[in-house]
Amino acid sequence: MRVLVTGGAGFIGSHVVEQLVGQGADVVVLDSLAAHDDVPDYLPPGVDLRVADLTDEAAVQRAVDGVDAVCHQAARVGLGVDLEDITAYVDDNDGGTATLLRALWRRSFRGRLVVASSMVVYGEGRYRCPEHGDVRAEPRHVEDLRAGRFDPRCGRCGSLLDWATVCEDAPLDPRNVYAATKVHTEHLAAVYGREAGAAVCALRYHNVYGPRMPRDTPYAGVASIFRSAYETGQAPRVFEDGGQMRDFVHVRDVARANLLALDSGWAGSCNIASGQPHSILDMARALRNGMAGLVRGQPSGPVRVPAPVVTGEFRLGDVRHVVASPDLAADVLGFRAQVGFTEGMAAFAGEPLR
Repeated sequence: MRVLVTGGAGFIGSHVVEQLVGQGADVVVLDSLAAHDDVPDYLPPGVDLRVADLTDEAAVQRAVDGVDAVCHQAARVGLGVDLEDITAYVDDNDGGTATLLRALWRRSFRGRLVVASSMVVYGEGRYRCPEHGDVRAEPRHVEDLRAGRFDPRCGRCGSLLDWATVCEDAPLDPRNVYAATKVHTEHLAAVYGREAGAAVCALRYHNVYGPRMPRDTPYAGVASIFRSAYETGQAPRVFEDGGQMRDFVHVRDVARANLLALDSGWAGSCNIASGQPHSILDMARALRNGMAGLVRGQPSGPVRVPAPVVTGEFRLGDVRHVVASPDLAADVLGFRAQVGFTEGMAAFAGEPLR
């Protein structure tokens, strides 16, 4: 099988490529290498690397020629800095996806298409009121956040809400530009599937971490930001009270989910998550334990790893809790995460970043 992986030199895409090559697939990688100084040395030998931007129509058309399946990972990631980033996100994510889909249309492609989406399409997660059952969380107010009241309340009775797991049929509520482009990616791909008669699957990744994760930038994930702080001897700054609930899923599990999706004929969206929710503060502490284990083994003797600092700071656009239900992916793709939280974070403490 010949598979095109867009963004195949990146964090998640490179792990997808490795696993595809390990299963004997013929892999074409289309990547601009904009986030790299040179061709990464971790790409397996024999991969057909095409260095081009996804908005380069001629390069994309050549890349899709002869492929049996497409795994679309390329995207501008992270939440960005502010709305100055809006055109870059829309150009790369919406425009790049549109260029890919048009190239596939011109080729009359009806093979398998798997696209990378994200938990951010949900906005806030799912909540339950003790009196009113499932309710939508009201937007959080600056006055509450400044007073340290971080958890959302029921809009009908004012009770504190309890988080619950989010299923794929939850309403989509993107809260930033990146999230909006991920919703659009899903919608564009679904339209292509209907028009072309192709089976399209969108994988909604939750908090992915692991080797080759981008380093501490405004576009990096929180695990990478905390890891970079520990490496420089600084205490990670944990916003709010650290109680924000997330699902941290290892990148090798995410890559395996992509291979299962490529082998499946199921069409629709799936959460890709570990099924083991933890708070942001839990993650900071688990990563600290992993870092402490590394420095204890250094010949120079023990080095202090600072404890995370809970700052009470907040960003109005952040969501409080997003925890996925992994059940649908288990049912339709046969996917269940294999890397546990404690072992994964311990390993991540010493794995290479990009």
